[in-house]
Amino acid sequence: MLENGMRVFKEGLLEKRSDGLLQLWKKKHCILTEDGVLLLPPKQHDQPHHQQPQHSGADRVKELHFANMKTVDCVERKGKYVYFTVVMMDGKEIDFRCPQDEGWNAEITLQMVQYKNRQAILAVKSTRQKQQLLVVQMPGPKTLRSAPNVA
Repeated sequence: MLENGMRVFKEGLLEKRSDGLLQLWKKKHCILTEDGVLLLPPKQHDQPHHQQPQHSGADRVKELHFANMKTVDCVERKGKYVYFTVVMMDGKEIDFRCPQDEGWNAEITLQMVQYKNRQAILAVKSTRQKQQLLVVQMPGPKTLRSAPNVA
């Protein structure tokens, strides 16, 4: 469990394709939590995961939050690696690879689906609570009395 109370589902090294011109594969220490994936530089992985990562300039921690994640796509097996793409809501695609036997793509997908399900349940509960409040606050039906006909 992380210092902030987040449950850790998986932790280890993944390779992320850089955004630069050469698109090199860079090792990242990854922590899969119930809310997303934390990407740390590999040299930071010597810290125990229960310590909160430091947010300093060169040693940045990047979080891919499930709220901003659309899907895990393009799973391809080549040689000893599994290649997959995380597609964000803004359309940005982030390429990863890992050894075939590590199953990062499946774990990320599973946790993302569970996160989205939790959010959907919370949204339904919130909508029902609002509807119940509206019903309680609405006054009962008013009836109009007809005035006697006077000629």
